Amino acid sequence: MPAIWRKFLLGLVALLIGGVLIGALYGAPWTGLLFAALAALAYQIRQLLRFERALSTASLEELSFGEGIWSELAARVSFLRQRVKKNKRRHRRLLKEVRNSTNAMPDGAVVLSDRYEILLSNKAAEKLAGVHIMHDRGQRIDNILRDPKLVEHLSAAAPGTAVEIASPVAEERWLSCRLVPFGGNQFLLLLRDVTETVLIDKMRRDFVANASHELRSPLTVISGYLDVLVGDNDVPAEWHKPLAQMHAQADRMNRIVAELLELSRLENPQAERSEGEVDVPALLATARRAYTGEPGVPELDINTSSTKHLHGVSAEIESVINNLLTNAIRHTPVDGKINLSWNSSPDGGAILTVTDNGEGIDPEHLPRLTERFFRADAGRSRDAGGVGLGLAIVKHALLLHDAHLEIESKPGEGSRFSCYFPAARLGN
Repeated sequence: MPAIWRKFLLGLVALLIGGVLIGALYGAPWTGLLFAALAALAYQIRQLLRFERALSTASLEELSFGEGIWSELAARVSFLRQRVKKNKRRHRRLLKEVRNSTNAMPDGAVVLSDRYEILLSNKAAEKLAGVHIMHDRGQRIDNILRDPKLVEHLSAAAPGTAVEIASPVAEERWLSCRLVPFGGNQFLLLLRDVTETVLIDKMRRDFVANASHELRSPLTVISGYLDVLVGDNDVPAEWHKPLAQMHAQADRMNRIVAELLELSRLENPQAERSEGEVDVPALLATARRAYTGEPGVPELDINTSSTKHLHGVSAEIESVINNLLTNAIRHTPVDGKINLSWNSSPDGGAILTVTDNGEGIDPEHLPRLTERFFRADAGRSRDAGGVGLGLAIVKHALLLHDAHLEIESKPGEGSRFSCYFPAARLGN
């Protein structure tokens, strides 16, 4: 037992014994004990009231409790008060440093709760997106940034990915919004001004589309004359090979222009699109019939365990299938095998898969396969007739259907191209 408590108990016992002895002198020891107990209780109540007033108004250091348990208690509470004040000052200093650091960032930063309510934000968030922490604290971020793409992004709860939206402060500005986990049950929304990047990308798309349109007419004329010359028996024999090479290159240029125009259309958000119910198994069967029996085409199999239709644009899904299939044919030997499948996924969606047992792809090339004109084996792909745009078309067509492409491949074992469609895109 601590010494202070021993001293307190000894004093209390001495007081009670003294009361009994004094009462005994008058022939009433129990009355003396009662008065001594009441005196001790009154003293403790008085000290308790003084202590309570000191806690709520004055400083404990300014009051004297004498010696004993109340003095010890006051000293301990005073020590804890000083430590709390010190911690508060340290926390305020750290918070100020954090605010100064975040305010110095060129990118906007908004700390969100697990329900996407605004907790903190920096000055850049106010400038870029109009998030005023003094007025907007506690509001959901989608009450301020009302872009449907961001709302869908928050609903999907896909941390780490980014979406581009128009700034609510200035519609000509574009923001990249990236949601990342922060702390235990919070999120950090990072906002970056990508207006310059978006404009450059638009200029590039417009240039490609315009250049492709301008090239289409002269290429058609050149191809027409070459068709005539290649089939003309009066052309000298020494010109047969050069004409055949020119004809092949003109055909290749026509394919490049056609695919560039298709890619530009898919990338254009203002392009007209008419969506409806797409019978994917029927498209797979049509593609198989079109390629079966052609020279150099390996065995084609179809597996369709799902009968659900897809809500989308039939021509775009047909383009996805044809590009994936021609890519597989191009890289699979004639004695190989290609499988086309349309199956349900565990999350209620569906997966369109093209699998081959061809040459496979080196893992280092997988992240870049959907880039324009990228070829893992440039020389071989060009000789096989590829132009390097097919997978880029697949990627953008899938994006328009809220889907994504996953690629698995091992050199010498083959490749698997899987298109994942969400349940919201499926019908009966």
